[in-house]
Amino acid sequence: MEKSVYEVIKIGENSWRIEENGVRSLLFAGTCKALLLDTGFGTGNIKEAVEKLTDLPVMLVNTHADRDHLGCNKLFEKAYMHPAEFDRYHQAMGREFIAEPLWEGDIIDLGGRCFEIILIPGHTPGSIALLDAENKILISGDSVQAGTIYMFGAGRNIDAYIHSMKKLSDMRNRFDTVYPSHGRFPVDAGIIDGLITGAEQIRDGKITGEKVDDRPADLYDAGVAKFLYK
Repeated sequence: MEKSVYEVIKIGENSWRIEENGVRSLLFAGTCKALLLDTGFGTGNIKEAVEKLTDLPVMLVNTHADRDHLGCNKLFEKAYMHPAEFDRYHQAMGREFIAEPLWEGDIIDLGGRCFEIILIPGHTPGSIALLDAENKILISGDSVQAGTIYMFGAGRNIDAYIHSMKKLSDMRNRFDTVYPSHGRFPVDAGIIDGLITGAEQIRDGKITGEKVDDRPADLYDAGVAKFLYK
C-alpha cells in the first residue's frame, strides 16, 4: 500500500490536524457538517483523507490564499474566504474555481460547535482567524505561530499585521490556546504579545536581519518567532 503524504493526528473530540511536510490543515466535525481549514501543498488527496475521518458534508475555508494552503482546493466544489483574498485566490487557481465570502463576525455553525470569523490583515490582506470561544481556541493560519512568518512581497504589510495582533491581544479573555498552520502545535495565546513587540522592533529598525540563501527578504529573529521581511 502506498504511504500517505499526510500524518493525521487527533487533537480532540471530532477534531484532527492533518500534517503535510510543514503545512497543517485542520478538520472539525459537528453534528450537521464538518469544517476543513486549508488544503496544504496538494501533494496528496486531502479529500480522501478527510472522508476517512467523517462522512458529513465538508465546508472548506481558506485562512488566506497563499499557495501552500490551496493545493487540494480543486477537489472541492467551492471555498470560503475573506473577499480581500479573492484576487490572490483566482490568480493562483483560475477564475473557474468558486470563492465564497466570509465576513468579520460571521459564525460557522457545524452543529454543536461554532467558529467566529476574525479579520487579521497583515500577512495577507484577507487573512482570517477563527475563534472557538466555547473551547477558548483560536485558529490563526500563518499570522500567529512560533515558526517563520512571511512578511515580504505583494499584499504583506507589517503595520497592518501589528494592528491585527493588537486586535487579538485585546480579545485574549476569549481564548488561551492557538492552533497555527505551521510550526509548534499548539501555542499559548501569550505568544501574541511577543509577536507585537518583535514586529514593532523589526519595523523600527531595532532588530538586524540576516540574509538567507537567495530569498528576496532578510530573516529577523523576534524571539517568539522569526519574520522574513523586506
